Amino acid sequence: MRNFAIYINPAFADKKNIFNLLIRLREEDKGLSRGKAELCFFGDILQQEFFKDPVQTVDFDDHSNVPPIDCILVFGGDGTILRAKELALKTGAPILGINLGYLGFLSESTLPEISASIRDLVNRKYKILSRMLILCTLKRDKQQILQYEALNDAVVYKGENPGLISVRISASGSYVFDARCDGIVVSTPTGSTAYSLAAGGPILAPQMKAMVLSPLNPHLLTIRPMVFPAEEKLMLKIHSLSQQAWLQIDGSNVCPIQDQDEIQITASSREVKFIKLSKRTFYRILRNKMHLGK
Repeated sequence: MRNFAIYINPAFADKKNIFNLLIRLREEDKGLSRGKAELCFFGDILQQEFFKDPVQTVDFDDHSNVPPIDCILVFGGDGTILRAKELALKTGAPILGINLGYLGFLSESTLPEISASIRDLVNRKYKILSRMLILCTLKRDKQQILQYEALNDAVVYKGENPGLISVRISASGSYVFDARCDGIVVSTPTGSTAYSLAAGGPILAPQMKAMVLSPLNPHLLTIRPMVFPAEEKLMLKIHSLSQQAWLQIDGSNVCPIQDQDEIQITASSREVKFIKLSKRTFYRILRNKMHLGK
């Protein structure tokens, strides 16, 4: 690996430190590469106001002018990695998260470790793991309004509505249950350790192919989170809605929801790839970062 795309959390204040680090990495590589092409760093033109040397900005939507990208270095927390998934899907390159945030559950490296991490990438000492996406389609009056892919979750939320919302859940045409609640979280295995977990949902190993449906504060105690196989086609129908609700994708409000709207959620045909460098298992990360069993 020698060509790296750079994605930085726009809110991170000390970007100068990152650029100085990249310059040092490139200079170190010149002394070790023995005439090979030097390390190259590229940034999306949509973030160009954040970049300076040694990062070159390119338009990743212009496929005729995009250099081959071997890896995406994402500097930030888990939220930044979620936003970087679009760049990963455009380039087909795997993500290496460098944690600058609080938890960094999806990250594999830190700033003090980045030099060793880049060296491992150059020397092909890594594994690539694929993470499932879900495809969320909003339908209104039987017409498709919008479609999004989520790495973590799709959420139907009551928004500013002080009361509960009513949602009818079906799986591949079969009625499951009706829920009056604050909302519904449908998560991937990756997202099972995020909002869904806070709502009482189970933890799924990230290599699984499944979807977790977790109601938010349901009115009935008998309504519990459920796990569905990835082959199912989930349908959430909003009914008896007196005020506007919201559809959230990976933590961002993307569209207001009206009464009788239907949200169809299926497994996406695409996946996002992640770099695995360390021997830390998923379960060790749970123990260390989420204090599992403590």
